[in-house]
Amino acid sequence: MSNAVELKKENFEEVTSGAKVLVDFWAGWCGPCMMLGPIVDQVAEELEGEVVVAKVNVDDQPELAVRFGVMTIPTLILFKDGKEAARSVGVVPKAKLLDFINNG
Repeated sequence: MSNAVELKKENFEEVTSGAKVLVDFWAGWCGPCMMLGPIVDQVAEELEGEVVVAKVNVDDQPELAVRFGVMTIPTLILFKDGKEAARSVGVVPKAKLLDFINNG
């Protein structure tokens, strides 16, 4: 079971206002998203208490995808104190994802 928070437009601002929040924009039909999903879930478990990991299903929440200019999925956006700090598009290995979070 994933420790990632499911984001919707109703809770997006509240969740992403934290010190460090990783948001995974994905869809169930997206092959690369299915490859990245388990990696994001592992990171959510390992960094619990340090980083909030959240997911946005772009099919269910298209307004959020448009708002953040997500044109390709998977897209990972790192928020710090409610503002976008870094962005990554495509599948990345776990080590690179951890670097992205730590250095983003």
